[in-house]
Amino acid sequence: MTFKTGLATALVAAIVAAIVSAATVLIVWRDSAATASLAGGISDKKAIEDVVHEYLTKNPEILVAMTTELDRRQQEEQDQQQNKAISENADALFRSDKSFTAGDPDGDVTVVEFFDYNCGYCRRAMPDLMKLTDNDDKVRVVFKELPIFGGDSEDAAKGALAAKMQGKYLEMHQKLFSEPGKANKEKVLRIANELGLDVPQLEKDMESQEVADALAEAYALAQSLGLQGTPLYLIGDRTIPGAPDDLYDQLVENVEVIRKEGCKASC
Repeated sequence: MTFKTGLATALVAAIVAAIVSAATVLIVWRDSAATASLAGGISDKKAIEDVVHEYLTKNPEILVAMTTELDRRQQEEQDQQQNKAISENADALFRSDKSFTAGDPDGDVTVVEFFDYNCGYCRRAMPDLMKLTDNDDKVRVVFKELPIFGGDSEDAAKGALAAKMQGKYLEMHQKLFSEPGKANKEKVLRIANELGLDVPQLEKDMESQEVADALAEAYALAQSLGLQGTPLYLIGDRTIPGAPDDLYDQLVENVEVIRKEGCKASC
């Protein structure tokens, strides 16, 4: 049995079960003397099940239409919830001093990236985001560290945020992504030394309340947005999940849409 066949069979079974459940209530209601005439020719649960199953099997396009409509409604609901979350958390998303900002500080469109330094897709996407800031001098980019791949990722995120306190965030950020191997504390300290940072101070800052607050804010925002993984890009109130092959083109397109139409949320 193929995946699609199995899915279709399961869907038919689920629909039949739902209809039969509703019909069972009808049968109970029908059994009262006052409503017996509404029962029609259907006398029991098995008969209803057979009729529904036969009809759906002979008309499978109904299942396709139902699935399409369900997907549309779910996406619409998800978009509404996400726009609500963006509006309610706009300051923390777009204007928090806890996050490093690249590009034009007063840019007319803000792009927010949620990422993990040990996320392969985030690593692959980094040049596209940097290309955007190079080619569009009105874009503002906000970086949100979201270390979801364990302790090494958390140490890398802490290292970047600590480097921010010494004015070297972007240099640390780019090296953590561009250099081979896992991003961890050892790599952070080596890069910090190469960048001429005060390494003992950086180690101290990595455990500071300021860094802890920045990470806590990113985790809370990710939860509010229902974020399922990294990377995620917010362009105003528009989103790009993951790192598609045409990420740069999608970023440019979404920036232009927001620039032209504005942001529905409080971006």
